Amino acid sequence: MLLPLSSQNITQYLHASGLCSLEDGNLDLSRLPGSSKKNFNLLVTLGNNRQLLIKQEHHQENAANLHEFFNEWLFHQLLKQFPVLGNIAAIASLVVHYDEDNSLLVRNYLSEYLELGSFYQHHQSFPTEIATAIGTTIAALHRATFQRREYRDFMATAPQGQYRYNFYNPAQGIESLTPDIFGAVPKSALQFYSVYQRDESLESAIADLAYEWKPCCLTHNDLTLNNILLHSRWDKLDNCLVRLIDWEACAWGDPAFDLGTLIASYLTIWLSSLVVDVTLELEESLQLAIIPLEAIQPSLLTLIQAYLNTFPAILEHRPDFIERVTQFAGLGLIHQIQAKINYQQQFDNTDMCTLQVAQNLLTMPEKSIQTVFGVTQAEIIQPMATQHQLTQPQKSQKLIPLYYEKTRLRGC
Repeated sequence: MLLPLSSQNITQYLHASGLCSLEDGNLDLSRLPGSSKKNFNLLVTLGNNRQLLIKQEHHQENAANLHEFFNEWLFHQLLKQFPVLGNIAAIASLVVHYDEDNSLLVRNYLSEYLELGSFYQHHQSFPTEIATAIGTTIAALHRATFQRREYRDFMATAPQGQYRYNFYNPAQGIESLTPDIFGAVPKSALQFYSVYQRDESLESAIADLAYEWKPCCLTHNDLTLNNILLHSRWDKLDNCLVRLIDWEACAWGDPAFDLGTLIASYLTIWLSSLVVDVTLELEESLQLAIIPLEAIQPSLLTLIQAYLNTFPAILEHRPDFIERVTQFAGLGLIHQIQAKINYQQQFDNTDMCTLQVAQNLLTMPEKSIQTVFGVTQAEIIQPMATQHQLTQPQKSQKLIPLYYEKTRLRGC
């Protein structure tokens, strides 16, 4: 039976679990601001100034998955089983305790780090050194686990009493709509679903992503700026600038999805600063952004270049890798809009502009690459192609199909 934790019984639980002792004295407890709607989050400061983050899933009677933290615990076990991954400092596990029966996870809290999203919001500057550290870290994880069956089999482990038939494909569009939608979302959001349903090219592009999804390495699957921590003295360090956290969604997956999700998070900084008015066209709004895309582009370009320099073999495996990253960035923006509608019950003109940008990224990825990175795909690949003797991706002939060869289901 689930034991709901609170500030009243957490001390007793930590003592019983051996996570603190009487020498720690009175514990300092505080709820973290902005805690997830799905989780109860509590920050505990022990007597030696060590801090623990306690996370517990809210118990819901018909919850589809009461083991959300299992993947993070599994990732923790993976790093212990394969030390070569543990040598990647930026992904080192922070987990110290997992209680499956009570859907509870305890991890160390890094007080000297801050969320990267908060850093960008406060400073409104985007140092390329940070982007280099992130790109190198992600690539190191993908490269170390690429096509390695022992890692794939380990990640296929299921919670006790459950089965995993396959890995989840995150390349999903919006689920099929029912009349219930009219009472579940604000009236303004119906425009979002209307535009999405009418755009057959958008639906086809997402169906292509789902069809071509080929898991080949370990992926984070929720790589947003808020899940990357930046050291408070990053500009004085030679390493350990960043830490990747919250591995609850990690699985065997497509590396392009990780990069696309992260780039979507960067693009949100630009898109959320748009000057939106009914009298302005989309291009005008984009140009009038308080934080222009040109300010973020150097970091985006550095990110993809650092990734490819560390893991150039991905271009041999997927010559269309950069296009897929761009498309996944568009899909990430759509997922962000949908999450805002579901959890905040909000949809405004800025979200409509974001949807239009997402459409371009998904349906015109080759053209959109220059928009995102500031250079063409050939200019991104050329240095890697020269250094690592890679072949340039061949452009397929553009023909108008008389029929769609792959089955397309709404919600895929």
